[in-house]
Amino acid sequence: MFIFMYFCQPKLSTHNPRFDMTAFAERLKSARKMKGWSLQDLSDNLTLALSKQALSKYEQGEMNPGSDVLIALANALDVKPDYFLREPIELGEIAFRKTPDLSAKEIDRITELVKDHLERYLEVEELLGITTQFKSPIKDKVISDPEQIDGLVAQLNKAWNLGYDPIPNVIDMLEEHNVKVIEIDADDKFDGLSTWVDKIPVVVVSKHYSVERKRFTALHELGHLVLSIDKGADEERICHAFAGAMLLPDGSLEKLLGNKRKNIAMGELVSIKEQFGISIQAIMMRAQLKGIVDKTFVSKFWRAIGGNKKEIGLGKFKGNEKSYRFQHLVFRLAAEEIVSLSKAANLAGKKLAQFREELDAPETK
Repeated sequence: MFIFMYFCQPKLSTHNPRFDMTAFAERLKSARKMKGWSLQDLSDNLTLALSKQALSKYEQGEMNPGSDVLIALANALDVKPDYFLREPIELGEIAFRKTPDLSAKEIDRITELVKDHLERYLEVEELLGITTQFKSPIKDKVISDPEQIDGLVAQLNKAWNLGYDPIPNVIDMLEEHNVKVIEIDADDKFDGLSTWVDKIPVVVVSKHYSVERKRFTALHELGHLVLSIDKGADEERICHAFAGAMLLPDGSLEKLLGNKRKNIAMGELVSIKEQFGISIQAIMMRAQLKGIVDKTFVSKFWRAIGGNKKEIGLGKFKGNEKSYRFQHLVFRLAAEEIVSLSKAANLAGKKLAQFREELDAPETK
């Protein structure tokens, strides 16, 4: 049934037995929210005359759309018509990290972007017959203090064979251990989020982050997923400590800085940042937690950093922080002709011309 659907695009109409009005209503609302549009915005961007009141009835499942309406909606919302046929997924409880001024509209937009990407990702895996399972090797122990983190990180490192060397690519490492990582287009007001889809762990970061922030945020969100944190504990602080310990494990930290320091040169911190892909500020927080430096030196450090929170001019991790798994799977779908190029491009979230160029790039360059 799926193969027929992908190669022989049927007419979308309310007479099609596969057309589900309830699903359409949900998909329409999701597509609108992905654009960050109000009903009036959608009405203004349509090539045919539809009021926001009429659009509201479509979103409530009170009106049946004709083919002309479906095509106009798809064009305005930058989705393929078969987007409205996909079964929507439900996200589990979301751990959403954001600044107070992130608008409700932007939260909705981010949530729908995540759902759209996950739907496509899971559909790709289903077409390839891929099933994944995730089990946290450290979920059994309940923690209440950041000082308990190092033992759990050592346990996780052993289970995942990470060792104490720098992690070359955090996102790729998480994907290898069956954590879905999604990069979205979001501004600085969005910090990250984590959630579950059925039993699949999901981490979301902004594609515009610096490489160090992306690595730290991905591991912070992993902390929300794999740690069992006491209800009365400071969960954000514990997840910060977890991310810092994952990037700069106990043995590596003390080997680099020693057990006790009265002063640390900025050049030392830059060198560690470039090697381990962790920000200078996170290194200092880690050193303070481990008692390597005292409060007096930490205060001096924060004065030195001042307003340079983005650490401009203070080194950069040389690695490439992205996942290649999803792209590889979609290329595999196309190469094995399991779906058409058009469908593969749709699953990749790209225009057909761009997808074809990327798919053929190794042969033509």
